[in-house]
Amino acid sequence: MSQQVAPATNVAEFTVSELSFALKRTVEENFEHVRVRGEISGFRGTVGSGHAYFTLKDDKACIDAVVWKTTFTRLRFKPQEGLEVIAVGKLTTFPGRSKYQIVIESLEPAGEGALMALLEERRRKLQAEGLFDESRKRPIPYLPSVIGVVTSPTGAVIRDILHRLRDRFPSRVLVWPVRVQGEGAADEVANAVRGFNAIDGSGALPRPDLLIVARGGGSIEDLWAFNEEVAIRAVAESRIPTIAAVGHETDWTLIDFAADLRAPTPTGAAEKAVPVRSELLAVTGDLASRHEAVFWRCMEARRRELLALSRAMPSLSGLLAMPRQRLDHVGSRLGRALGSEVALKRRSADAVTARLSPMLLTRSAAQGRERVEAVHRRLVAAHAARLRQERRDLDRTGARLQIGCVGRIVRRQRERFEQASRLLQSYGQLFSEEAMLARGFALVTDADGGRIGSAADLRLGDSIAIRFADGAVAASITGESSEPPALSASPKPRAQKLPKPTKARVPVPGSRQGSLF
Repeated sequence: MSQQVAPATNVAEFTVSELSFALKRTVEENFEHVRVRGEISGFRGTVGSGHAYFTLKDDKACIDAVVWKTTFTRLRFKPQEGLEVIAVGKLTTFPGRSKYQIVIESLEPAGEGALMALLEERRRKLQAEGLFDESRKRPIPYLPSVIGVVTSPTGAVIRDILHRLRDRFPSRVLVWPVRVQGEGAADEVANAVRGFNAIDGSGALPRPDLLIVARGGGSIEDLWAFNEEVAIRAVAESRIPTIAAVGHETDWTLIDFAADLRAPTPTGAAEKAVPVRSELLAVTGDLASRHEAVFWRCMEARRRELLALSRAMPSLSGLLAMPRQRLDHVGSRLGRALGSEVALKRRSADAVTARLSPMLLTRSAAQGRERVEAVHRRLVAAHAARLRQERRDLDRTGARLQIGCVGRIVRRQRERFEQASRLLQSYGQLFSEEAMLARGFALVTDADGGRIGSAADLRLGDSIAIRFADGAVAASITGESSEPPALSASPKPRAQKLPKPTKARVPVPGSRQGSLF
């Protein structure tokens, strides 16, 4: 049998890798920049590496899509499940799976309807979080001194705001320049709002009392930066009251719901921020005039009331008439009352004087003398007994002690004995006749110098002498009365010194006892 040989061919032979990479180069060279419209499907967010994987599809086919991490962070619109979008990128293949895919470089909603659907979904989400609640909104200050404006520094918006503020009420304006559309505009708006809130006012830059976030009109794509969550949350979290003035009157963005007040235009925001200065001055002047008129009307009413009250009040002479009459009446009685009081005091003094008599004084002196003598006798007896006891104690002690110690004890006892003797002598001097006279008592004697102790010992015409501490006077007994005889001193009696009585020697108790010394 003849052997069959395979027919020769000139078709090139490739390995799997060579073919896969050849296909990859062909696809990338022919589809390096494409725009693909489709619906996002299978989007579950980014994976751990930060990349995003999903599928773009229509009603007949689908294509895998990938967004690298660096691109995903810059996307103006983030992928959402079911959103119809237009993806711009390049086609490539993945040889490891024999798949082709689009590497997306930018992403945007496909048409206004898609944007509106995304906008409505975002609005419902933020509203559910409470960012649009009216209870969170703060009142706009009536007359802010510093106004912060977040807008583009080169557009007509800032000029319109400044012009309107200058016409209505000139205020200090701080402008934070930002981009108001395009990539990164939302982040700049959010940073500006947070930056104004971070100013504490302690430095050279004052803290604004009010913020205005503004831009001109445009399409929904142009205004989309003010629909981004980062800008909406910054406005909602602002501690400074905020006015949103984005677009024209018919334009609405989500930032309008988060702001404390929405203005239809940037010019309208300036009008809502400050009052009209001329109108304010007119109102202030009118209030001042009304206040002055009310003040003078009140003053006139008070003057009439005061005049009416003054008519009802009595005159000064009428008020003083009765007090003056009472004063005259009391003054007329004052002289008689003083005379009666003096007479009454004189009678009281006479009654007291009548009760004071020489006999009473003599009796008091005799009683005092008896008490003094009794005390003197008791003191002498007690002292003598004490001396006797101490002498006995001294004798017993001396017998028990040595000669040297006895001398010291004897000296000590002698000092105590001498001290007791001096004390006894002072007692005798205290109750002596001179001491009694020095304390105010008087000694009455007859013509012969004998002591008179009772008024019954005196007769009419008797001459007596009354001795005091500083001298003596002569007197005679006169008068006829049932009362004790009255003393009548001789005219200008001459004080005569009575003989000084000798001091009675006080016997020293135990004098019959021998002395140790």
